[in-house]
Amino acid sequence: MARETGLVLEGGGMRGIYTAGVLDFFLEKKLEFPYVIGVSAGACNAASYLSKQWGRNKQVNIGFVKDRKYMSYRNLILKGEFFGMDYLFDIIPNQIVPFDYDAFKQNEAEFVVGTTDCHTGEPVYFSRKDYQENLLTPIRASSSLPFMAPIVTYKERHLLDGGMSDPIPVKKAERDGYEKNVIILTRNHGYRKTSSRFHFLARKKYARYPGILKVLENQWKVYNETMDYVEKLEEENRAFVIRPTEQLKVSRIERNQKRLSTLYEQGYQDAKQSYSAIGDWLTNV
Repeated sequence: MARETGLVLEGGGMRGIYTAGVLDFFLEKKLEFPYVIGVSAGACNAASYLSKQWGRNKQVNIGFVKDRKYMSYRNLILKGEFFGMDYLFDIIPNQIVPFDYDAFKQNEAEFVVGTTDCHTGEPVYFSRKDYQENLLTPIRASSSLPFMAPIVTYKERHLLDGGMSDPIPVKKAERDGYEKNVIILTRNHGYRKTSSRFHFLARKKYARYPGILKVLENQWKVYNETMDYVEKLEEENRAFVIRPTEQLKVSRIERNQKRLSTLYEQGYQDAKQSYSAIGDWLTNV
């Protein structure tokens, strides 16, 4: 157990399979944290890590990726969602590859899921006391990408992708009392976003939701400022960062199983190669 240290997980769509590899190595080494926070794909991966289901994230996110019900432009045309959200957050975890709710409940670690409020554009976080037995709904909201998934209504809020407003929620971890954190990123070192060219589409689709328009317009700035902060923490030895060491070849909506498997293995190997250094860093936290 890494006492008094948090685990912070970035999203990234299908690039999150990198995080799945890292977390499976952590499970093998019984490396656990008292506090875990994630957004989007990071939150999805965290759930199976906390239920200690080794390999589940790989099984779901690589094994089903060719299934049109999982992700397809057919879904987008017929249902207005590229990822089949009911399939992902109901049928798979409750019928096909069961999520171990009991094991998750028995795990004493706090788990915080970040989402974005569509009206204000501000991040909204849900912890165990908020969702209790209804874990998958906030994770679904956190994973609902704009243009690719419907808005999720939960606790009288309209919510979308948590990565829009707080892409790497390390500052939330710090506010919750965890000043030192292991951070898993899904982009290479030095990556920065650029401004989107599709604001006119957002204004048309989300005219009723000023928060979405605001956050989409400023998303690149928020991401880049957050990355600057993460790198500062890393330089000051206040965070241990694991990120892809090889050049990424996986897109946010990747369907190539070979590429996804390679990225999963990269995550596993990066974690393995970092393990000794993580141990030294945790000892000095």
